[in-house]
Amino acid sequence: MLRIAVVLGSTRPGRRGNAVADWVYEQAAKRTDAQFELIDVADFGLPLLDEPLPPSLGQYRHEHTKAWAEIIGSFDGYVFVTAEYNHSVPGALKNALDFLYLEWNNKAAGFVSYGGSGGTRAVEHLRLIAAELQMADVRAQVALPLATEFENYTTFTPSPRAVQGLGQVFDQVIAWAGALKPLRH
Repeated sequence: MLRIAVVLGSTRPGRRGNAVADWVYEQAAKRTDAQFELIDVADFGLPLLDEPLPPSLGQYRHEHTKAWAEIIGSFDGYVFVTAEYNHSVPGALKNALDFLYLEWNNKAAGFVSYGGSGGTRAVEHLRLIAAELQMADVRAQVALPLATEFENYTTFTPSPRAVQGLGQVFDQVIAWAGALKPLRH
């Protein structure tokens, strides 16, 4: 069975990402066509990229990188949950992506974003990063504007449209992860 990680990319105290990632994971757990696991970048305590060799060589020296590579390499695809910070990706998520290379290759990527404009600009940047890491990003995405999907801009209250959109993200990530499987073996 395909394994898909729900990757929470914000590490900021007070982040809204916990509620969003928990919702994504809860929706994923209802599915029977893939196994899902919630991965929180904050749990890995990655410093700013400190590997002396390029990630494309896969010769990691630090234990934190080896642990990150082991978990990320075990998945067939990813659904990234991202905030939008200053029209872009949270620094912690970009850093976590930069640590690895081969572990991301030939895998599917979908996006759930949140922020003032729903996080769409962060996803546009993530699509470029995913392409360089040889991930296949799917077209469907869920954008969660703070004004409409968060009560009083703080409490996450997903709309039926968001639930439907998330189902499409899962469908596409699973389909693409399966289609790319021969390239990973």
